[in-house]
Amino acid sequence: MNVIDTKLSGVKILEPKVFGDHRGYFMESYNKALFDEHGLNYEFIQDNQSLSSQVGTLRGLHFQLNPKAQTKLVRCITGAIYDVAVDIREGSPTYGQWVGVILSEHNKRQLLVPKGFAHGFCTIVPDTTVAYKVDEYYSPEQDGGIAWNDPALGIDWPTDHPVLSEKDKHHPTLAESKLNFVYEK
Repeated sequence: MNVIDTKLSGVKILEPKVFGDHRGYFMESYNKALFDEHGLNYEFIQDNQSLSSQVGTLRGLHFQLNPKAQTKLVRCITGAIYDVAVDIREGSPTYGQWVGVILSEHNKRQLLVPKGFAHGFCTIVPDTTVAYKVDEYYSPEQDGGIAWNDPALGIDWPTDHPVLSEKDKHHPTLAESKLNFVYEK
């Protein structure tokens, strides 16, 4: 597995080894021993999956506050997404900065989004299925979000008119958000 650092400390792009032939392909999407070798010591406890039928479906920007914060390992099973992580750790030298990467059924890339980052994605083809592992269960009491179009973030989404859930239409800006993440060197 190829592990690629991003400009945000802890956020990684993962490229699994893909073995293909005339029948299709095989790959390991997760192998704890390989993750441990790369210092990615997470204990994933749940897998989630979503289907987005329409191009421009935007889910996010989501996070869970401490003590129920989640690390996510995100991949696209069918279709393609523009996947985004935003640093929301107070005191971080990259606070409020974001990184975006295309994850698709073709490139097989994954994005590791640690605790202390908001996460969101936008579909760029129809009928896109996204799967992700988390290391903490969902907690409605700690559920949070940031406005997808927060001008202070300036995320370059692949659409100006996203398909949003009612919840995602009403998230506050980063400046208005109540956060409890602290940057640790």
